[in-house]
Amino acid sequence: MSLSDRASKLTAPDPNFFFMQVLANLYDAKTNPHGYINIGVAENTLLHDRFMKHMRATLEPADSIPTVTLTYGDGHKRLKPAVARFLTRQLRPLRAITPADVFVSNGCTVAIENISWALANPGDAILIGRPYYGSFPTDVGKRTGVELRPVAFGAGVDPMGFAAIEAHRAAILAAKDRGQRVAAIILAHPNNPLGRCYPRNVLLAYMRLCQEHRVHLISDEIYALSVFKNAFDTKPAPVPFESVLSIDVNGIIDPELMHVIWGMSKDFGVSGLRMGFIVTQGNPQLKGALQNVFEFGWTSSLSDLVTANVLEDDEWVDAFLEDNCRLLGKQHAIVLRWARDHGIEYAPGTNAGFFVWVNLGAAYLKNRVVDESEKQQVDLNQDVMKSLLKHKVFLADGVRFGAEEPGWFRIVFAHETEYLELGLDRILAAVGGGSIDKKQNGELPYRTNGANGRA
Repeated sequence: MSLSDRASKLTAPDPNFFFMQVLANLYDAKTNPHGYINIGVAENTLLHDRFMKHMRATLEPADSIPTVTLTYGDGHKRLKPAVARFLTRQLRPLRAITPADVFVSNGCTVAIENISWALANPGDAILIGRPYYGSFPTDVGKRTGVELRPVAFGAGVDPMGFAAIEAHRAAILAAKDRGQRVAAIILAHPNNPLGRCYPRNVLLAYMRLCQEHRVHLISDEIYALSVFKNAFDTKPAPVPFESVLSIDVNGIIDPELMHVIWGMSKDFGVSGLRMGFIVTQGNPQLKGALQNVFEFGWTSSLSDLVTANVLEDDEWVDAFLEDNCRLLGKQHAIVLRWARDHGIEYAPGTNAGFFVWVNLGAAYLKNRVVDESEKQQVDLNQDVMKSLLKHKVFLADGVRFGAEEPGWFRIVFAHETEYLELGLDRILAAVGGGSIDKKQNGELPYRTNGANGRA
């Protein structure tokens, strides 16, 4: 039997199939010391024990798990008020978020797909600046038929500055010229993979642009509460985070054009809980559409319970988030110090998320004798990735993130110090700056003074 046209387009093997090989052979200090170090996936493991302790404490008492969790659930009766109250406390919106403003899905992947489906027709475009989170094209368009159209900025342009807005404007006008509707602009705020927050005046400029062309603004704020103090690298000065919901947009953009994505996976380090949210405050039609497709992203009743238990516990949440940000800053400094000590270029001004954007291609070429004619033939990212995998370390490749220059990769630092530093040592070996797992006096050459990644 023949497949549908849309299914037929997806029958080819996934070009990233090697990642499954990585997951099947992960490093363990005792049982698999020669397995892969995975510092490519944006997961935060620093406070897993803390979260597990809270989860067990709230689920173990008798009658703490109601029988409704074994059914289809109660329509998020408890969860949505908990989320609305939590996000009102944390994002400090100009207008309090209500349960009616919150739409629940099993992860932010589904949330992004749902809002793309609701705002854009097949063939329409949604714009995203480069570099961008590598799964956005799939999330936006794999099943919806919507095109995620990357916006290039060119050399020397700050992807999070005013010149980037003008590039978006040009992309909107070019789409109109070719007869394509631009439905929305996505901002990853804080940005993934750059690890920076958009300045308020830049956010306002994006809002004005969206208002001018009646384009929706989707602010993906999944790292909103993972913002830390960058004490190691302060030039340029990192920008503090402000949610788009906290800005007075009166006379700037219609509230019906502005939407926020947030989830539990990053700020609480629980990507396996599969809990994502769309927050939209001024668009009744969108709310109706999202409510009518909720069954395709239905969350587990047990996940609802765990999430509500956490978000209603203000004292625990405040301490958790404070410690999480402190630890992120500590691990972030380890990577910046490592990069600086070994002459590896990195994107400056970072203070959010779990990652540092680094130019490993330049380091790779620097440590090899390559003539100019050979350089032209080098598939730099592919060669670096092959070397990384050979040395049993996995990173996210900048090509998948729409990097405008070759050689860039994303290092995720939200891991225990020993694991992170072992990964950094293997990266050095892969790009020719060291030997695998090299020790000096029992220590890795860039090891900090016994710093531990746990609280």
